[in-house]
Amino acid sequence: MQTIVSRVRALQGLTISLSAVLAASCAITQQQEVELGASTAAQVSAELPLVRDAAVVNYITTLGNQLASVTDDRNLTWHFTVVDSKEVNAFAVLGGWVYVNRGLIERATSMSELAGVLAHEIGHITRRHSVQQMQQVQGANVGVSLLCTLTGVCESGASQAAINIGGSALFAKFSRSDESEADAEAVATTIKAGISPNGIPSMFQLLLNERQSNPGGLEAFFSSHPLEESRITATQARIATYPAAQLQRLTKDTPAFQSFRRRLLALPASPTPKKP
Repeated sequence: MQTIVSRVRALQGLTISLSAVLAASCAITQQQEVELGASTAAQVSAELPLVRDAAVVNYITTLGNQLASVTDDRNLTWHFTVVDSKEVNAFAVLGGWVYVNRGLIERATSMSELAGVLAHEIGHITRRHSVQQMQQVQGANVGVSLLCTLTGVCESGASQAAINIGGSALFAKFSRSDESEADAEAVATTIKAGISPNGIPSMFQLLLNERQSNPGGLEAFFSSHPLEESRITATQARIATYPAAQLQRLTKDTPAFQSFRRRLLALPASPTPKKP
């Protein structure tokens, strides 16, 4: 097992690569975005336990591509993966990599709720939120700033530089504005894909309810996804701008999703998180 020191060095190496890209140009090209995303995804695969079950992989890939295909205008190659963690979280890696934790999926009650989560993370990528954050980094502090942004090491100490099982340590925390934009993208994307957008506020409400009953159980999710009641009302208001007749025709749930969820629940328990 890698030590904390080796993980920090690996992340610092990634930071140096990112710094070189930014030093050469303030703008990150799509090719650079995909290359950086691939490097990060390789670290995720090395650090996080992933669900390899063929049926699970096939379902999440099919649903993810159904959503991405109606909104991606850059012809990215998309990758959708289930992290084998009981923690509730989901995150996006620039360039087309989307991860959703098993714990979140097991809490979802319908396909539209999971689709809303995936569409939200897809929105972060299509809006290039991570790329925009990196492009804003300027001057001699570029390496330090990127390390802070991507790992949270400046806030939590060196032990937090390692990717944790909840998938929150490596990835930038998006602003409320970014979250709002990703919510808007999620509503539009689900509707284009023929899926009910009502799963988005429904999932928000489910998570807020659980936070009230189990405040510490969703820490990873809420630390990287600012969520208040206002996001529920905002998405409901956006959904209400669409014709009711159109919304009624959209798919809320499927037997395939329920079978997928049952299969996840039947798999061996998620591994214990790595200790720093």
